[in-house]
Amino acid sequence: MALKTQDKNSGLVYSSEFGRMCPQCNNPAPSCRCGKPRTAAPKKDGIVRLMRETKGRNGKGVTLITGLPLDEDGMKELAKSLKQKCGTGGSVKDHVIEIQGDHRETLERELRGLGYTVKRAGG
Repeated sequence: MALKTQDKNSGLVYSSEFGRMCPQCNNPAPSCRCGKPRTAAPKKDGIVRLMRETKGRNGKGVTLITGLPLDEDGMKELAKSLKQKCGTGGSVKDHVIEIQGDHRETLERELRGLGYTVKRAGG
């Protein structure tokens, strides 16, 4: 089991029992009490891309939105409002918003209204 140390500079980083450890609270990384570190949005070229994809979904299509210059919380808020506009479900995975169904026209109109440069990508 991981031992907690009193010295701030000698924190446990990895344990063979638990894996990665948080250097601040010395707990396993998945159950860290410090909170998740905020990850910045990946750098993009400033163009939001809309594409339709069915790969790996048994023929059911989703609309993917990539290239948004938002952090994780901003992506979730935008995804929520876009799902409400389309009247459908969706999710946010790896800085990509997935909206169920083919809603490219509606999403393009909404994103342009928010001031983004939108381009349709794919087929």
